[in-house]
Amino acid sequence: MIPPWTIPAIAYLLGSIPFGLLIVKLSGGGDVRQAGSGNIGAANVTRVAGPVSGILTLLLDAGKGYLAVWLARRLSGGNIRWITVAAVAVVLGHMFSVWLRFRGGKGVATGLGAYLLISGMAVAAAAIVWIVVVVFWRYVSLASIAAAAALPFLVYELYAPHFAPPTVLSLSTVLVSVLIVWKHRDNLQRLIAGTENQLTFKR
Repeated sequence: MIPPWTIPAIAYLLGSIPFGLLIVKLSGGGDVRQAGSGNIGAANVTRVAGPVSGILTLLLDAGKGYLAVWLARRLSGGNIRWITVAAVAVVLGHMFSVWLRFRGGKGVATGLGAYLLISGMAVAAAAIVWIVVVVFWRYVSLASIAAAAALPFLVYELYAPHFAPPTVLSLSTVLVSVLIVWKHRDNLQRLIAGTENQLTFKR
């Protein structure tokens, strides 16, 4: 039996797998960090290698978040403290990958996957926020920032309706939200300057 204290390391290492980088390299697209926005996430992978690679990156990045929390639940017997530690650790692994000299992605898909098992209703609501912002303003970065900022409130309201969630869960969700927004700081500067690229639909 794997002891619970290994959960942070397992979650971090899962999160550190740079699926976007690997997928683009395997598809013959070179180093995704040297193209587009330089990010290893699904949006930039789509720009560089096409929608199939982008969707695959999205699913794998979300999947590692989900797997980390699922393993934490199994190893800890459902202990919410270890579950939230795993959620934070897997997002940190994605953002600061040991394989990429502690650089990485912005954590949106990985965070989504991690919290899907913690509060599926909150993630669904955050996804609606993301979709609404994209539809009306066509900025993927703004949608990601809005969804991340909304997540702590959504988890608080929807984790256990009529009951406050455990404090450790609320605090960890705020931390993940702040990290994701901080990772989008360059996008925020471009949004303020009016130079951020909008989502376009081309044939």
